[in-house]
Amino acid sequence: MQDGLAEVASARADVPKVRERLAAAIVTAYRDGQRVGEIARVAGYGREQVRRILRAAGVETGDTGSVDA
Repeated sequence: MQDGLAEVASARADVPKVRERLAAAIVTAYRDGQRVGEIARVAGYGREQVRRILRAAGVETGDTGSVDA
């Protein structure tokens, strides 16, 4: 049981680093021309969450209300 708890604690400690790497990958994909909708599908996030990540990185999506922009 203790081994399992230690493994869970270790995995939880890695979550912020993994989220940072995913955010960086999202920004890179967007800058490489991927659409927000496609990034969201691959990342498992909603389009608005992808936009939030991009805005946090200083990237504006230029969304005009279209479905996948």
